[in-house]
Amino acid sequence: MKLFITIQNKSVPVYSDEKNKKKFNLLISALDSKLLKGKRAIKKCLDSLISIEIVGCEAILHSYNETDSLALSLY
Repeated sequence: MKLFITIQNKSVPVYSDEKNKKKFNLLISALDSKLLKGKRAIKKCLDSLISIEIVGCEAILHSYNETDSLALSLY
């Protein structure tokens, strides 16, 4: 399943193997809190974000630079 969310005024695709609105809501709230209170590494990843993949209870944030990609726990 593919869904688009808006982060920092840009549309980012979110890929998931199941339709679970709760996970998408958790992802959006986690990203909003990380934008406000996150460390430099997460902010750098979000600045160059190209896609998000939800696997189980984690969101894999893919960025242009592979070393900036990281996993974010949703729960």
